[in-house]
Amino acid sequence: MSPRLEYRIYEIIPGLIIWITIIGSFLLSIFAPLIAVILIIIFDVYWLLRVIYFCINLFVSWRHMKRVLRVDWISRMKTIEDWERRVHVVMLPTYKESKEVVFHTLNTLKNSSYPSQKLVVVLAGEEKDAENFKRITEEAKHTFKNVFREIIVTIHQFGIEGELPGKGSNLHHAGPVVKNWADSNGISYADVIVSAFDVDTLPHQDYFSYLTYVYCTHPNPTRSSYQPIPLYFNNVWETRGIARVMSFGTTFWMMSEITRPFRLWTFSSHSMSLQALVDCGFWQNNLVSEDSRIFLQMFIRYDGNYEVTPLYLPVSMDTVEGASWWQSVKNVYVQQRRWAWGVENFPFMCWHFRRNPRIPFAKKRAMILRYAEGMYSWAVASILILVLGRLPLYVAADSLQSNVLFQNTPFVLEQLMRYAMAGLFVSAGLSFTLLPQRPAHVSIATYFYLLLNWFLLPVTLLGLGSLPAIDSQTRLMLGSYLGFNVTPKKR
Repeated sequence: MSPRLEYRIYEIIPGLIIWITIIGSFLLSIFAPLIAVILIIIFDVYWLLRVIYFCINLFVSWRHMKRVLRVDWISRMKTIEDWERRVHVVMLPTYKESKEVVFHTLNTLKNSSYPSQKLVVVLAGEEKDAENFKRITEEAKHTFKNVFREIIVTIHQFGIEGELPGKGSNLHHAGPVVKNWADSNGISYADVIVSAFDVDTLPHQDYFSYLTYVYCTHPNPTRSSYQPIPLYFNNVWETRGIARVMSFGTTFWMMSEITRPFRLWTFSSHSMSLQALVDCGFWQNNLVSEDSRIFLQMFIRYDGNYEVTPLYLPVSMDTVEGASWWQSVKNVYVQQRRWAWGVENFPFMCWHFRRNPRIPFAKKRAMILRYAEGMYSWAVASILILVLGRLPLYVAADSLQSNVLFQNTPFVLEQLMRYAMAGLFVSAGLSFTLLPQRPAHVSIATYFYLLLNWFLLPVTLLGLGSLPAIDSQTRLMLGSYLGFNVTPKKR
């Protein structure tokens, strides 16, 4: 079998399993409704257990974050003897961003508890936006002169053969520039901590102090990435309810995952050593999901001896929005589809794992199964629970309607759904404890509106959760590869 054919088979598997599930559920509902009902009840029980597990992990993560927020990290960091050796590089890839968005992030970095004079900021622009980018960077260099250790400006050339335009190719171009900067300043790659942020990422004021402490006390700091908790709160008071619910969903999913480092991948904004980046050849320049792929690259490069260390401090980003309600829905769908395109890691993982016998088999099997299950559940769970789960009850023959199991199934499903709703109330309650201070121009009645937004969750899970995931996995199955979409931001 040719390597390309093998890779295509791995690309087909996730989407094929999803469509077998959907079509199989439909056919079973018609031709074997009794079996369909039994399977649906089993799945709903399994999902209820997952909701309980999710709520427990979410609460544990929330408690950890509240505890970490109370610590004076700048003082604790200074108890580390060689903390001053470390240099932080903050990479901010941009494309058609306004001056207000870029300056908001730079001012947040400036006001960090960590000495800003020890921060190196990399503004990584695109050739297609060169005029706007140069104007912003020239003003930034003047405004923030002597604030940061250095502001490095890079412009990524457009149209390089084999590249996919987007954040990954921009970072791939900027990475070697950081390496050359470290070389020219005689700084060890192991002493450089690189944070790959979206340009709208606003880290907590103690983020770099906390990260420095965790990095310096880690037993093998260059063999780990460092993942904070993503909060989509920059514009949470202004955005529409459907986008707000989806952003909270992403935050709570990550908060639940972060309590289980053994299964944690990097997502969105995160940090790692320059040593690891150099060793794995920096970010790939031909894919969409560079934030998760960079972890996988390092895991493979180090033969499975690489991990993600959770950071229980938040970084805040923009909730996706649009000029109208419908445009907001479209933008959320596109963003969710782009995140679901992380399924492109599945064939990459299978292909490389098969060729790397140095990674323990148990690690490879566990990672593949966990990743496949996560992508599968994302795509089909809501459809199975909210749509296909009721289908057998409507299409079964009259002779089965008198069956005791059939008569009791609606009540069983109703009870399971009622218990599963606990996850909604836990999420809604915790969301109010995470909100930033309400701006003066926002009415206090907005809190009630925020509460009502949570009742949109079943609709959003189906229309803006399952459907984008099915879209992405079907595209990969058919070889219709996705490009990178930039989420619009404004201030």
